[in-house]
Amino acid sequence: MRRRTLIQAAAGAALPVAVSRAQPEPVDVALVLAVDVSRSVDDEEARLQREGYRRAITNQRVVDGITGGMIGAIGMTYVEWAGWQFQTQTIPWTRIASAEDAQRFADSITTMPRVSLNWTSISGAIRFSMEMLANCPFDPTRQVIDISGDGINNSGPPVEEMRDQAVAKGITINGLPIVNDRPGFGWLPPGALEQHYRERVIGGPASFVIVAEDFQAFDQAVLRKLIREIA
Repeated sequence: MRRRTLIQAAAGAALPVAVSRAQPEPVDVALVLAVDVSRSVDDEEARLQREGYRRAITNQRVVDGITGGMIGAIGMTYVEWAGWQFQTQTIPWTRIASAEDAQRFADSITTMPRVSLNWTSISGAIRFSMEMLANCPFDPTRQVIDISGDGINNSGPPVEEMRDQAVAKGITINGLPIVNDRPGFGWLPPGALEQHYRERVIGGPASFVIVAEDFQAFDQAVLRKLIREIA
């Protein structure tokens, strides 16, 4: 009898034990910053673009918007893109809930190596950003893709296809077209780039476009956009 009891106890000990998984941390919004690094963006313009994001993320108005939200935190990742075949997540998903968190994210932007490739695939940027959101480690109340670039979609499928897929998933896409005075292939006449973004790129609840008249004006444009997206 004692032997049977010991065998039963040993068998019970061998049964798998359910392990509770930690719930993902909540955030007010999961935000993908998808930034154009195609050939039409030269070294100086790339620097201005990164500096614009770095300063905007640490701006007190942005920090106040983050910490003043219902949850008081956002999830953010930084993506660079060019043609249909090139997109990369240069800064992983980061939970930002304080000025210190924002500063660490901003510091990462300044240390990234410079990359530049041919073509401009906004459709590829949206597709990749959807993948990033699908693998976001946080639990957001909203999902937003923030596209900035200085040219039209000239690589990959029509941008409307990817936009519509994102919108069907409940994702909002906002746009920051940059009017480049040294345009490459895919350039449109003045005003047409904004129209391209309004008609073919943005979509979803409360989506919007903010235009940067040139790379020098990028700072204020991205600041306004981040404040609006976070709010």
